[in-house]
Amino acid sequence: MINGVLRYLAAAAIALAVASPSIDQVAARGRTLDENAALTLLESTIKRDHVYDRRISFNCVTFETEETTRIYFEFVLRENHNAKCGGDPDLSPAIDRYRVNRASGKIEWLEPTESNWQPYNPAKIR
Repeated sequence: MINGVLRYLAAAAIALAVASPSIDQVAARGRTLDENAALTLLESTIKRDHVYDRRISFNCVTFETEETTRIYFEFVLRENHNAKCGGDPDLSPAIDRYRVNRASGKIEWLEPTESNWQPYNPAKIR
């Protein structure tokens, strides 16, 4: 009985330790995210996880808000095409799309092959 309780407590502690810091940030505020806070959370999470480090310089991307609902903000990450970053300045190709839940701060990523929303997992995005 005691071993079972200890295993349960250990599993719960591990789950809390690996839970997304974004959830803690939103909960600490005690309110929902506005668009700027959601974008800041998304950018800092992507930078922290080095999602695009091997693909493109973070200085050569921009975020645009594609959709706003009472539940989430949807952002598209686009390539910057200019003298510094290269490419055709008339084009701004989409790299990835993300949703940030207003209440929880959870991030979802649009998986391009199946075109479905999945929980944020940097290993799948790289």
